[in-house]
Amino acid sequence: MKKLICVFSLLMLVGTISTSCREKKTAGEKIGDGIEEVGDGIGDAVDNTVDKVDDAVKE
Repeated sequence: MKKLICVFSLLMLVGTISTSCREKKTAGEKIGDGIEEVGDGIGDAVDNTVDKVDDAVKE
């Protein structure tokens, strides 16, 4: 019975440690990440447009 309690306690400890170490972002960090993603998307769209214009001019 003691071994069962020890094993159960160890599993609970490992589960608690592994779930409590998650990094939580603040609202400001989430907004900053969103702005970066939008900026990256705009940059990609500009690059694609430039490539298409270059291809059209070459033809």
